[in-house]
Formats: sequence, structure tokens, C-alpha cells
Amino acid sequence: MATCEVCGNSYGMTFEVHAQGAVHVFDCFSCAIHRMAPICEHCRVQIIGQGVEADGHWYCGAHCARAEGKAGIVDHV
Repeated sequence: MATCEVCGNSYGMTFEVHAQGAVHVFDCFSCAIHRMAPICEHCRVQIIGQGVEADGHWYCGAHCARAEGKAGIVDHV
């Protein structure tokens, strides 16, 4: 059994996420999201969906990107 790196739960059905050269072990998607989701640099919410990347910075949407001075970014609905 492996141990979740977020909550410490030892569980027989953990899974691995391979990202940016590292291997992470989780027991549930909630823990994976908690550790892996980027955080909006304007409002500080965890970005679970698409998000917006501008000049190496992550935002939850175009509104937050524009609030930080990023130009030309629009949400597509």
C-alpha cells in the first residue's frame, strides 16, 4: 500500500500523477487537486478548469488576468 502525500492515508488503490519530472501519489482526486491545481495570482482561487496563462502567470479567467494588467485576453463562452 502506498501513502497519499497530502493526507497521509495508506490506501491500496492510490494512483500516481507524473508531472514536470516528479511523481506524486494520491488516494483521491480531492488530494490531487489540492496539491496540483495552480492558484490564480489575482483572486487566489485554485484553478480546476482551463484557467488563463499569460506571460508565465496563471489566472482563473480573463477578468482576473485583465485586473493584473494583462491585455488582449478574453473568455470564450
